Amino acid sequence: MAHFTVIGLGRFGITASLELIYLGHTVTGVDSDEKLAEQYAEELTQTIICDATDERALKELNLINSDAVLVAIGEDMQASLLCTLHLKNLGVQELWVKANTSAHHTILSKLGVSRIIHPEEDMGVRVAQALNYPMVNDYLSIGHGYYVVEVHIADKLSGLTVAELLGDNLRIVETLLVKREQELFTKPDTQFTLRGKDIALFCGTRAVLKNLAPRLV
Repeated sequence: MAHFTVIGLGRFGITASLELIYLGHTVTGVDSDEKLAEQYAEELTQTIICDATDERALKELNLINSDAVLVAIGEDMQASLLCTLHLKNLGVQELWVKANTSAHHTILSKLGVSRIIHPEEDMGVRVAQALNYPMVNDYLSIGHGYYVVEVHIADKLSGLTVAELLGDNLRIVETLLVKREQELFTKPDTQFTLRGKDIALFCGTRAVLKNLAPRLV
């Protein structure tokens, strides 16, 4: 169990906070709006009313004891940047910040935050990918052009082996796992027989996975 601090309890901030609570962590929610802080007081571990642009006020929160701090301030870029700068000055190491514009991102990158988040853009990309590749339920970039994709095996593909499904891509696509109801088959070999409704995790470059997509329909 870890402890996180989320600054800004708008839609994005509170969604992240509640999911962290669900995952078994503790969360301190911080917002300058008294009504928001009171609204979520019973759902989060702790809520604090605080002006995040005031370095002295932030210092009193002892945020360096948090495993990570998420700055989820909404449209006020100035407030977000001031808060981020203060947190860096206070020695917060693991700092994630929501960015709203490219200019916001550029300035945050100069401040050396741990991770810059673009929730609207990220979701837009995911929706576009889902529309383009409906058989891909989810995907994860793991860097250097490689992705892990979660694929639901269509009923008409039932009975094919991994080798038959991947075809010419067999040597350049890694089959990481197949989930069949409650069973997990890790690193299945090339002769493993797939069934409809199996969930498979494949790993490869974007170009290779794109080339593979028509075979999965």
